[in-house]
Amino acid sequence: MRRVWLVLVCLLWLAPLPAAARTLLVVGDSLSAAYGMDAKSGWVALLQKRLAQEKPDYRVINASISGDTTANGLARLPRLLAEHKPVLIVIELGGNDGLRGQSLGQMKHNITAMVTKAKNIKARVLLAGVRLPPNYGPAYAGKFQRVYQEVAREQQVALVPDMLDDIANNGALMLQDRIHPNAEAQAQVLENIWPHLHRLL
Repeated sequence: MRRVWLVLVCLLWLAPLPAAARTLLVVGDSLSAAYGMDAKSGWVALLQKRLAQEKPDYRVINASISGDTTANGLARLPRLLAEHKPVLIVIELGGNDGLRGQSLGQMKHNITAMVTKAKNIKARVLLAGVRLPPNYGPAYAGKFQRVYQEVAREQQVALVPDMLDDIANNGALMLQDRIHPNAEAQAQVLENIWPHLHRLL
């Protein structure tokens, strides 16, 4: 009996330990907080389902809050990093800065600071960009879009140029406010993000 017990102990000792879950943190605004729909329908929830099948060693923490600006995200980030210790961070912020006509220079500063804090803990970063509605004018909208491009280039991080590509211009995929994608659009949002994200996993 003692010999059987020793064999069992040896087998348990030699068995590989399960890999610790790696955390993917999403820090965003209403576009990632499933605004106007059940949270289970949002693209982040759909991402969790996909990862459960393809990358089961990842868990997703959605720290997105509707209405958040880059300043809000920057203020919240240190606590989120300390609490969750992510290996990969999706930063999806800036839309509210643009819609409110806030300083694009400050927006760039805030996103850059968030990327820097993520890099300081050795986390990989995916920056998710958006475009402003056409009524904001081509000059401001163009400068807004370049903020994401400049940060990605200067900080050498991955970029989704427009997470609402082929969605924002399709009324059937948008809520009545013409700013937020509806539940039917969430799978396409994930498809727009996935190729860029998959390379970082």
